[in-house]
Amino acid sequence: MTASGTWLAGIRTFVSDVTDGFLEITHSGFALVGLALAFVVITLTARPDLRDAGEAQLRNWLQARQVAMLGAPVEPGASERATASNPKDLPKEQAAVAYWLSKKYRVAPEPLAVLVSEAYDIGSRTKLDPTLILAIMAVESSFNPFAQSSVGAQGLMQVMTRVHTDKYDNFGGHFAAFDPVSNLRVGVKVLQECITRAGSLEGGLRHYVGAANLPDDGGYAAKVLAEHFRLRQVAAGRSVPLTTPQPMAPPPPAMLSTKAPASAAPAAPASTTGTTATAAPEAAPANEKVALLTGAEG
Repeated sequence: MTASGTWLAGIRTFVSDVTDGFLEITHSGFALVGLALAFVVITLTARPDLRDAGEAQLRNWLQARQVAMLGAPVEPGASERATASNPKDLPKEQAAVAYWLSKKYRVAPEPLAVLVSEAYDIGSRTKLDPTLILAIMAVESSFNPFAQSSVGAQGLMQVMTRVHTDKYDNFGGHFAAFDPVSNLRVGVKVLQECITRAGSLEGGLRHYVGAANLPDDGGYAAKVLAEHFRLRQVAAGRSVPLTTPQPMAPPPPAMLSTKAPASAAPAAPASTTGTTATAAPEAAPANEKVALLTGAEG
């Protein structure tokens, strides 16, 4: 064999050996990676705590990368937490109430749609007229979920959070007073207790505003019942002006057909204090604020 032939044969042998070695190393490397992955999967399956810790670290890393890229945290679930929905998806009666309240109190109809739907739902379970619940929210807070009185009544229905803290336990604690739906549900529970204790709707409203032992509730019950009556008319499909041309006395509770809990006595006649209601929402006097239900009340 000539020198050139020997040289070519040597090159071919070298290339063949390198190729075989590369394939062997690659095959061994893939096998090693496969074994490592299998070990990781088995470990994570046997140790859920490690899996959770790994997921949390990965999630935090991804969120940090998003913040670095966008300059602000990204919360994909934010819209799901928003207390809002399309009023057009409500039944006709509820939609009419939501739009009317939206115009009168200058509140967006989308969050009102959720409150109206919740009021109707909880009203059917508690045997309270949903428009009564909405009327209380209107008079108490004008649908401001962050409202707070000078004596500490908070949220849509102005519940005395420090008195009824235990009622928020199922909603995550007392800060839920500023969650609209949670406040609504707790407020309805307090209202039920007030009506049961007083034995009538008007008496229950006096208890709710903390005026059970006072000679006058400052016209609170009259305001609520008048707004309740207007909302009943709206729900029935009637055209109701947003402002009342002249003072309007509330109708007797019997006309409103509001059902109290089974243990409550029939509703008493309407207030005879002579106080009339106005169309604009008013808060009750600061010293008569919501439903203390303490042992001092008779």
